[in-house]
Amino acid sequence: MQELGEFPDDDLKVEQVEKECHTVRHSVPENGSELDPHVRDCVTSYIQPWLVVSRRCQGDGWGAYSERAGLHKLLRKQMFESDAQPENPQKPVKSPTLAGLNDDSGRTLTSSDFDLRCLTPDQRLEKLLAFSSPEELDRFNQEARQGSRHPELFALCPPADEDDAVEIRPIPDCPKEHTGDRILIRCQAIKFEIEIEPMFASMALYDLKEKKKISENFYCDLNSEQFKNFLKSHTPHVDHSSLARSGIFSVTYPSTDIYLVIKIEKVLQQGEISDCADPYITLRECDSAKNKDKLEKLRGQAETFCQRLGRYRMPFAWATVNIMEVISTATLDRDVTDSDSLKGKSSSIDRRAQLPRRNSERFNTIDDQFCNISAFKPATITISTIFKQEGDRLSDEDLLKFLSEIKKTSAPQRRIKTIPGSIKLDMSPVHDTPLGCLSTELISMIPVAEKNIRPVKEVLEFPSSEVYVPHNIYRNLLFVYPQRLNFVNRLTSARNITIKIQFMSGEDAASALPVIFGKSNGPEFLQEVYTSVTYHNKSPDFYEEVKLALPARLTERHHLLFTFYHISCQQKQNQSGSCETLFGYSWLPILHNDRLQIGQFCLPIALERLPNNYSLHTPEKLPLQSPPVKWMESHKGLFNLEIQAVSSVHTQDNHLERFFTLCHALEGGATFPLRVREEKIPENKLEHELKLSIISLSSSSLEPLVLFLHLVLDKLFTLIMQPMVIAGQTANLAQIAFESVVSIVNSLHNSQELIRDQQGRNSLLATYLYWVFRLPEPPYDMQNAGTGSIIPSAESRYRTMGRATASTVGNMLLNSRIRSSSNPDIPGPLTSAEDLEVKNILTLKGHNNPGSRMSTYVDISNHQNPTGSTRPSNRKQFHEELALQMVVSTGVCRENAYKYAWFFFELLVKSMAQHVCLLDKNNVPRRSRFSDRFKDDITTIVSVVTAEIGTILVKQHKEVEQAEKVNISLAFFLYDLLSLMDRGFVFQLVKNYCNQMTAKSLSMPTLISMRLEFLRILCSHEHYLNLSLFFSSPASAPASPCPSISSQSSGSCSFQEQQRILGLFELSQEFKQQHYLTGLLLTELSAALDMESDGGKVQRKAINAIYSLLCSHDLDHRCIKTEVGAKVASLYLPLVGIIIDSTSYLDFTVSDTRGGKNKTGGPEDDLENVPPINQSVAMAIAGNPFNTLGRNVLVSMASMHGKSIATLAADTSRHLLVCFLWVMKNADRGLVQRWTADMPPSQLNKLLELLTICVSCFEYRGKQSTDKVSTQALQKSHQAKLQLEEALLRGMGARGEMMKRVGGMDRTLGQRENLRWRKDLTQWRQTNDRQDKTKAELDQEALISGNLATESNLIVLDLLETIVQAVPLADCKDSVVGGVLKVLLHSLSCNQSTTFLSHTFSTLRALIVKFGDLLFEEEAEQCADLCQKVLQYCSSPVDENRSQACATLYLIMRYSYSNASNFSRVKMQVTMSLASLVGKSSDFQEEYLRRSLRTILAYAEEDAEMQNTQLPSQVDELLRNLNSILSDTVKMREFQEDPEMLMDLMYRIAKGYQTSPDLRLTWLQNMAEKHNIRKCYTESAMCLVHAAALVAEYLSMLEDHKYLPVGSVTFQNISPNVLEESAVSDDILSPDEDGVCSGRYFTESGLVGLLEQAAELFSNGGLYEAVNEVYKIIMPVLEAHRDFRKLASIHDKLQKAFDNIIQKGHKRMFGTYFRVGFYGAKFGDLDEREFIYKEPGITHLPEISHRLENFYSQCFGDEILVMIKDSTPVNRKQLNPNKAYIQITYVEPFFDDYEMKDRLTNFEKNFNLRHFMYTTPFTKSGRPRGELNEQYKRKTILTTMHAFPYVKTRINVIQKEEFDLTPIEVAIEDMQKKTRELAVATHREQPDAKMLQMLLQGSVGATVNQGPLEVAQVFLNEIPADPKLFRHHNKLRLCFKEFIMRCGEAVEKNKHLITSDQKEYQQELKKNYTRLRENLRPMLERKIPELYKPIIRPRLENRDSFKRLSFRRTHEENS
Repeated sequence: MQELGEFPDDDLKVEQVEKECHTVRHSVPENGSELDPHVRDCVTSYIQPWLVVSRRCQGDGWGAYSERAGLHKLLRKQMFESDAQPENPQKPVKSPTLAGLNDDSGRTLTSSDFDLRCLTPDQRLEKLLAFSSPEELDRFNQEARQGSRHPELFALCPPADEDDAVEIRPIPDCPKEHTGDRILIRCQAIKFEIEIEPMFASMALYDLKEKKKISENFYCDLNSEQFKNFLKSHTPHVDHSSLARSGIFSVTYPSTDIYLVIKIEKVLQQGEISDCADPYITLRECDSAKNKDKLEKLRGQAETFCQRLGRYRMPFAWATVNIMEVISTATLDRDVTDSDSLKGKSSSIDRRAQLPRRNSERFNTIDDQFCNISAFKPATITISTIFKQEGDRLSDEDLLKFLSEIKKTSAPQRRIKTIPGSIKLDMSPVHDTPLGCLSTELISMIPVAEKNIRPVKEVLEFPSSEVYVPHNIYRNLLFVYPQRLNFVNRLTSARNITIKIQFMSGEDAASALPVIFGKSNGPEFLQEVYTSVTYHNKSPDFYEEVKLALPARLTERHHLLFTFYHISCQQKQNQSGSCETLFGYSWLPILHNDRLQIGQFCLPIALERLPNNYSLHTPEKLPLQSPPVKWMESHKGLFNLEIQAVSSVHTQDNHLERFFTLCHALEGGATFPLRVREEKIPENKLEHELKLSIISLSSSSLEPLVLFLHLVLDKLFTLIMQPMVIAGQTANLAQIAFESVVSIVNSLHNSQELIRDQQGRNSLLATYLYWVFRLPEPPYDMQNAGTGSIIPSAESRYRTMGRATASTVGNMLLNSRIRSSSNPDIPGPLTSAEDLEVKNILTLKGHNNPGSRMSTYVDISNHQNPTGSTRPSNRKQFHEELALQMVVSTGVCRENAYKYAWFFFELLVKSMAQHVCLLDKNNVPRRSRFSDRFKDDITTIVSVVTAEIGTILVKQHKEVEQAEKVNISLAFFLYDLLSLMDRGFVFQLVKNYCNQMTAKSLSMPTLISMRLEFLRILCSHEHYLNLSLFFSSPASAPASPCPSISSQSSGSCSFQEQQRILGLFELSQEFKQQHYLTGLLLTELSAALDMESDGGKVQRKAINAIYSLLCSHDLDHRCIKTEVGAKVASLYLPLVGIIIDSTSYLDFTVSDTRGGKNKTGGPEDDLENVPPINQSVAMAIAGNPFNTLGRNVLVSMASMHGKSIATLAADTSRHLLVCFLWVMKNADRGLVQRWTADMPPSQLNKLLELLTICVSCFEYRGKQSTDKVSTQALQKSHQAKLQLEEALLRGMGARGEMMKRVGGMDRTLGQRENLRWRKDLTQWRQTNDRQDKTKAELDQEALISGNLATESNLIVLDLLETIVQAVPLADCKDSVVGGVLKVLLHSLSCNQSTTFLSHTFSTLRALIVKFGDLLFEEEAEQCADLCQKVLQYCSSPVDENRSQACATLYLIMRYSYSNASNFSRVKMQVTMSLASLVGKSSDFQEEYLRRSLRTILAYAEEDAEMQNTQLPSQVDELLRNLNSILSDTVKMREFQEDPEMLMDLMYRIAKGYQTSPDLRLTWLQNMAEKHNIRKCYTESAMCLVHAAALVAEYLSMLEDHKYLPVGSVTFQNISPNVLEESAVSDDILSPDEDGVCSGRYFTESGLVGLLEQAAELFSNGGLYEAVNEVYKIIMPVLEAHRDFRKLASIHDKLQKAFDNIIQKGHKRMFGTYFRVGFYGAKFGDLDEREFIYKEPGITHLPEISHRLENFYSQCFGDEILVMIKDSTPVNRKQLNPNKAYIQITYVEPFFDDYEMKDRLTNFEKNFNLRHFMYTTPFTKSGRPRGELNEQYKRKTILTTMHAFPYVKTRINVIQKEEFDLTPIEVAIEDMQKKTRELAVATHREQPDAKMLQMLLQGSVGATVNQGPLEVAQVFLNEIPADPKLFRHHNKLRLCFKEFIMRCGEAVEKNKHLITSDQKEYQQELKKNYTRLRENLRPMLERKIPELYKPIIRPRLENRDSFKRLSFRRTHEENS
């Protein structure tokens, strides 16, 4: 326990955090004046430090996450074969030298043509045989396995899905003054064509969409020293701050229409603006020679004007640019790869996240690019269009009109004159404040510049709509905008008008305050400013902005004074003095009824001196004076102006102002009656008014409420605490203040404008609680009041405050079935078992164990007055008052208080933490920190909130989300209480919660999910381990925590001990009592897994909860010590039981079907075999605390096979399995060993099955697909992800780490920031798009997933070793060892790392050493698998894998040799394994395997013990065999591209094994596999039929069963080719010889299996008739075995086959055949060979031609290969010997007449084909085609060696016959074909009109060339002279007779088929037919008389001529 750290007395520390200030000093009011209380409160609130409550031990176990970022640097790269690229991946296609194939003689291909001994063997493993005993071997292996393991399993896994990470409480952003996106604009140059005088610029931003100015003015000028000197007399001094040329503008709400407007002014001079601009437009500096004098003259004039009128300005020009366009273009061409872009993006997202305005409708209209103001490239803008100012259009309205015109047409509509010139600006985004920056109040900002550099000014933003961020600094500015003077009928000479503006604190001239901010190149502050002058305009517009710093304390004397002057521009002769002529005054008091005056005003102008005390009144309401004041235009309002304030002191809201004023009145010092706005309030009304103002607070408008939120809440909390004494009466405002707080909380949550975090907490409130809230100060007047003071003591008043109400509420609660178990006064019902359980927890443990650090829950009577000793009892405690208010609240207030309970919970916790902090900890034990009353209140609150959750769930299904949020906040509350209160008390609350949350009326999934989130949060407590482990008192702990192996071997343990250990892995009642929280969590998991699924959500939640919990332990640096790890793992042993039971629901998309049940261990699946029910399990079922597990173990075991249970998603199952592996990795090994030893076999099988699943699940998927690992979870939109990340990052959460520095996002990673959530820094960048990832990231991912695969597989291996070593050799070892072997073999078939493989092979070798005999005898089939896997690794390109595999293979041979009967079997298995490997794998590398064989030989030769035995020679022989098989492989490799050649070769190899049935069988299967891959299903089936025939031969030798096929003869019906398999002769082989025919196929079931596969393949290939034949052989066997289930399924398949035959009928496609001849020495032994190739259904000649041409031209080159295009015989002499020729001809199956009788169906005409025919037309002249009478035809008939379909797709041609047809015979054949086609078309069941018409057209159509008529005219016109031709003539005549008859039928038939529109066509046909018949008639009626003479005897030789042999010529005749 010590390692887990002490349980500190207080986990929470309260600390003050200094505010981060952006300026060098806080902005505070000027000194000197006494501040009024409101300003004082504001200032205090803005500068006092934050008060933060943080956790001391937060870091335990969580620092580890930050180390994860660099994890990949520490990991070893695991070597995977799949990643190891072979050196020569692409071998060129070799020319097929077929030398090896021409030995059809007797020599088989297996003779070795490669000597092994010339190779050098690999490195041998040392110590392969050097061990004294198996135990030593095990120990050695185990040490090796434990070396260099990765300690933390979870660091390699992706973090669980954050959706479920409820235990993260985001830490709200530190409050700071709002800024938008910041842009730095630097004015580089303002240049006109000529430079003659100084110019002054001001810049501001305008938002055209909102029609608003959105920034203050920024002034700068770029005048040269010469021009500055012109003005020297008017600038007394120049302050450094006025030299700025760059301003930082801020934009909160970007829109597409934000314009920067630059206005340029010059010094006033005589003349209109146009006159002054004239020289600028006409003159050019460049024509200097011409204009030199003119310019000099102008400069001189300018100088005189400057000296005289230097203080006045006139408007001159303006220019504008749309800055958003600049930004968007700068963003678009930005190269995103540069590193800053990320920085930029994140900051902009931050900004959006803080944007208090929920990205509501205003944001969505903006294109994305505009939102990203902070990430554009710095740009330089040159503006070349400068507009001249129009004197009559100066106002802002005019400006906005111009801008909208510019937006539409890029120029103002009215042709405004432009002045040639240019303005050059630089624009860049601001991330960090630049050096030497000044705030808008001109205070230096941090960082401060060392040297005196030119300053940069921050320009104040006027956001275009509300910004909801509470004030955070003192700011008090006033902006005055004079707008226009309306002199209508003023007759004075005042034309050049300026206004002097001053801010006065009194009425004498001296009281003008220097509070006006200066412009550029002048003083910082001025006492007066003048507006610009528009020449000769009597009603001028103004566009000035005057910025003032308001004094903090304003009196009614403060006012703005305006003085109006006429300026005479020209100096008159007689005038020498001033150029100003005063003609009037006006003024505006700043306060009106104590409130700042802002808005639009229209003031009258007084003509003369103002009377005394004028400033106390407004000019409109000035009382009558004597003498009366003279007003211009009879006191009408003439001067329009607007005033705006930017102030964090003046609320500008009636409700707030009233509330603050009344509160300050209470604090004393106020005089009554109190004046508030218009009304006066006497003292006795104060309480009433105050209550009203408190109630109306929440109805104030949102923006001011938010701006002053911190102050308002502070005040309300003070009211809750402070007893108010008003007019001698004590007023209790607590309740009303509480209700007001609730209603403010409610309205903030309901506002659409404000954002919330993912737990539904309003961000403003969360920020307030975390950073701002502090306990209200005790009331001012009570701090020094003694006990004798008149104020009654707080304690007594606390009681009078109607405790009654609290107790009545208590009774109400009791009636509503909510039991307060913490209050002994309330009688509870009889205690139930569950109560006893917690009573045990809460009392016994504490009493039995006095040293316990667990503070016990003690009865209340033990200490009557806990408060007396520790604190003055006359003060209310804030937390007590708050809890009381929550308990007694009613109605809507109560509803909202519980709806937003999170706020009050966090408030309680923070105030309790401050309370504890102030206590004297040494004297106050933890359990007496809080009064019992307070504990009662808390119990009530928790119980009400729980009930509330239930009600929400039952009543409103839509509100589930609301219930979830309340549930989470309750969990956090209890989580926090664990750190503050007595833990026994808190556990009691948890128990009450659990009991209450089992309401029957709710759906299980919702309930479980609620409880899960609740527990997940509690378990994330940093002292969770102490809380959970502490309870395991010695009495109930395992007797010896680490049972040593020796103690275990001292005989089997007692039954009780055995049961106890099994019980540790069950979720027992005892466990739940000892480990309360863990027990609850595991119970939930178990219930969730048992539940019928609802899409697996609940299961996922439950699993993720456990996953993240274990993850936290795993990365906890305290758990690195083994003993601590084991201790922690012991908490989760029941998890193992739960997972094993749920294997059947785990869904592995990757799992391998072979992980089935192990059938050798007897009928474990039977119910009778289930072990007696475990007592502890029964207990768990009977009384679990949630009554949810209705799980009966027997039922659940039965249901494993029956009930369909939800499968889990792959990533969820992975998480569950990682948990399992973690527990197994950390649990105490001895314990696990005893557990597996005692386990019933069925359970053990489940465990092994689970391990198999683990292996598949964590298989390494290679670099290509690492992203699949767990990214499914995060396929959410990028934006959501970023926001989530931001929230998480800031919210280090309950388990997060308190940030060491508070404040902006500039926290460095070094400060152990909680990196758990920084996805981009941890390994698992969850991006799902491959293209996002760089090569480095992919490598990093592969590295990590490789390590995960290795580590998880090693844990499985450890466990397997533990199981094998635990199993006493006596019992059931075979099934155990077999089961373990199965898992090992499965793991070998997955993609594994070298590290893992070397350990696995060691384990396999240990198994062989220990259980060799058993394995070779019992597990023959697994041995075969083992040989195959080991051989596979012998051919691995990775040296280490190879050497391990060699050693293992040698051991297998050695140990099987020592057990004499097994060596030959192993020999056979190894040979077969190799054969099948070679046949199936295409990327097989024989050179490595050869080296391995040589290494094994070396082992045999070096094995000293075995030298005198037969072993070395036997091994030698075996290796020679293997080597010869390899030689075949080499050849096969050459033909990889040429399938036919490859199959020929495999066929030969198989033939070579005629005498070794096992190997022949293997090769036949290899061929079947290859065919199957190429989709040649029929051939594949044939291979299997041959294999089955082979098996049948050997079976019939062994046993004589009637039902078995009699050798291969039985298979003749399927194919005559099968007879090849009949055994050569019995003396060659006797099946009894050991090791022969021992494979799994040489059995009856093997035979049936092969045939069933064949039937499937025939069915796939469409040969349904063959399916029937195959099943005919199987059925007798099944009948003999009475296997009716199989018979049923076979008959079902037969029915399908026959159905297919009926349905598909004529549409079935069979093969197409081609003759292919090879000519040329290049082909080696293929030269002059002819083959028939079988191609798929519809293959055209070009397709096959193209395929062969491609392949062979790759072999020989294009120029060597020639394709012969015709089918005439090839003459060798004419061929070029250096070229290769291929001839391809289409052939058709050919049948003799007698054959046709049997081949009736389409299938029969396409099955068992040996004869094929093609025809070649020729003429005697040598041309292929000629006239009808000279057209001959040659028919060629080819006979193949075997019948198609065969085991290969091409067969040699062994015989070729040819015969020629004379022209008349050709004609006869043509006519017969035509007639046949017509007959078929006419007599079809469903005639096809189109087909029929096509045939008719070809037969009777008039125009047919070489048509029937022409044939008749050529051959039938006269009787031939040669009697030999009589017969042919007659036959042709008869053919025509039949033909004309068929034509007649067809024409008739067509008559019935045509549509009405074809009538004419039909008549035409009929006419043609008649004409044809008439033309033919004379020829058809002429008979040859000789043929019709009476015949005396038949002339046989003539009869013969009708046979097809009549004109056949043999080859000799031809030549």
